[in-house]
Amino acid sequence: MVSFVIDNIGELVTNIPGTGDGGLLGIRRKAAVLVEEGDIAWIGPSRYAPAADRRIDAQGGAVLPGFVDSHAHLVFAGDRAAEFAARMAGEPYTGGGIRTTVAATRAADDDLLRDNVDRLRAEALRQGTTTIEIKSGYGLTVADEARSLRIAGEFTQETTFLGAHVVPPEYADRTDDYVGLVCGPMLRAAKPYARWIDVFCEKGAFDADHARAILTVGKDAGLGVRVHANQLGPGEGVQLAVELGAASADHCTHLSRVDVDALAGSRTVATLLPGAEFSTRSTYPDARRLIDAGATVALATDCNPGSSYTSSMPFCIALAVREMGMMPAEAVWAATAGGARALQRDDVGVIRPGARADIVLLDAPTHLHLAYRPGVPLVTKVLHNGAPQ
Repeated sequence: MVSFVIDNIGELVTNIPGTGDGGLLGIRRKAAVLVEEGDIAWIGPSRYAPAADRRIDAQGGAVLPGFVDSHAHLVFAGDRAAEFAARMAGEPYTGGGIRTTVAATRAADDDLLRDNVDRLRAEALRQGTTTIEIKSGYGLTVADEARSLRIAGEFTQETTFLGAHVVPPEYADRTDDYVGLVCGPMLRAAKPYARWIDVFCEKGAFDADHARAILTVGKDAGLGVRVHANQLGPGEGVQLAVELGAASADHCTHLSRVDVDALAGSRTVATLLPGAEFSTRSTYPDARRLIDAGATVALATDCNPGSSYTSSMPFCIALAVREMGMMPAEAVWAATAGGARALQRDDVGVIRPGARADIVLLDAPTHLHLAYRPGVPLVTKVLHNGAPQ
């Protein structure tokens, strides 16, 4: 594999505590990065940069770790633009539109689903996302959930079984029977293709008892735990996530003081998804409250056709700064190192020797421009596994 040296860097975001300026992002200046065999081999002063096969000129711009999107729903068919327009006209979001996507996804063939994931994955990569988690959850039959995860696994190792997204129409008024299906045949079919298990623990989806049963069975089967928690209103999702040692509690929009304290006192990451609030005209999570309490915060897109049809992590960074009380450095950290923590990874979201060479170059002198210039395509080059994209 060809080696690269990246130099003429205006600002290098390492996310290594105590590095460079000593701040949250570990910013180094007049630095260079050497990439060999898909990994970062060396970082240091540019004047001491080792020889390499190729040079990449950062042209004085900022260089940072690739974004880590730890919450996305990319395996689906259909379009819900009309639903979005209705919300903009004043209709509230209830989550009921998920069933519309379920019907379209079940009717789609594998090639259509694969092409859609490929399109969205490429779209995210162009915007700097080098690691992405992909959930099932729009099949809700044994066969459709298994094929969703099989297709997702062609694009990422971070695959999540979300058979407990909503109760499908054929199980209306028979939630217990559907939970039994999820815990039994569906989990067995999904497990070979999944790293994680998730439940939408929310009024209108699955209550805490059902969610606990599903997540416990999944955890016992060797899957890591994630939870859709406290999105539409106060609930038990966050407490359940902490109780089960979940890697992340996602959404975290409506939190009590007890919820915040529980997250701050645990290893469970609070993954915030501001694209959902933007697209549903809902109240944004209070990131400042979580950070000040000592909780670990990640940012993700929640890319899905109904409530957050964006693949742009830079957009989510800008929303987090404008609407959620985050400082730009905190938002960038949450979109890189925070996402890595939510996936329990230490090889991404950071620029250090030994880490995977997932690197983003910006047409901007500092990371501040990601929030300062919202909507502007600042990403000029992406290295993924050490290969320019």
